[in-house]
Amino acid sequence: MKRIFLLLLGLLLLSGCQPQKHDSQTFAMDTIMQFTAYGPKGQQALAHASARVQELDQLFSVTRSTSEIYAVNHAQGEPVALSEDTARLLAQSLELCSQTGGALDITAYPAVRAWGFTTGDYQVPSADELLALAAQIDYSQVELTENQVRLPEGMELDFGAVAKGYTGEVLAQELRELGVESAILTLGGNVQTIGSRPGGDPWRIGVQDPEGDGYLMVLSLVDQAAVTSGGYQRFFDADGERYWHIMDPASAAPARSGLTSVTIVGDSGTQCDGLSTALFVLGWEDAAGFWREHQGFDAVLVDEDGRIAITAGLEDRYVLGPGYEDRTVEVIRP
Repeated sequence: MKRIFLLLLGLLLLSGCQPQKHDSQTFAMDTIMQFTAYGPKGQQALAHASARVQELDQLFSVTRSTSEIYAVNHAQGEPVALSEDTARLLAQSLELCSQTGGALDITAYPAVRAWGFTTGDYQVPSADELLALAAQIDYSQVELTENQVRLPEGMELDFGAVAKGYTGEVLAQELRELGVESAILTLGGNVQTIGSRPGGDPWRIGVQDPEGDGYLMVLSLVDQAAVTSGGYQRFFDADGERYWHIMDPASAAPARSGLTSVTIVGDSGTQCDGLSTALFVLGWEDAAGFWREHQGFDAVLVDEDGRIAITAGLEDRYVLGPGYEDRTVEVIRP
């Protein structure tokens, strides 16, 4: 009996070392979000996360008539007061727009709508329409003063390229403050990790093959975000041509840079989200040049010929996926 008791006690102690897993799921920002947190504070933290996501969606939605972005877009050039979250994200977004030379432009919403990506009523605008749309895209015309913004009449904001990254970043910080030390938050194509997996191993994040259903590679992350933008995510076909939702602000048309997928890994979810779009627009050479100039993040580039490149910071943090072990991976160095 003593041996049985000691064995049971040992098993109980061992099981007590394994943190409890908590899962939740919610729909917001036009995507299904899945959250997993470990430890005694996990359930409370995930309830907070779900409520916070809905709060941010209410602020950032471009179509919901009660949102702050909707109010800005329909203010006919008049200034609009913003909440702290919206003002902070707008400031960070404008900085990214400037840093990328307009490859990211949060005023490209009229072009996205004209192509039908907001409604599903897909169409190819005429050359004259595209010229007119491109003339409306110019982030530098957005006037932000503390918590007040004024947008020239006829222009419209859209946080589609940054909102989920910002949301993941905010949730990670707030869950840490609630005592969560290990969690993974999946927001569509965005992944935000908190700490490491229970036991100390890194989180393993797959990078999808843009031309198939498999994973080109698996990245190891600890306390970072990973965001992928790809032409395979939202698209339509017309007259034998494929058109995707990632717009080139210069042409108001889907970006044709030669890239099919860009994944950004870094400490800031907002930066990762915005740069995944911007580097897709820039193309292979300019994206590599941008990384060399700025760094502070890492990237995976995949082009239409199947070439794969990673920046140097990922060199020891990836493995090729099943079925892709024979692929060559180029390393972009400073």
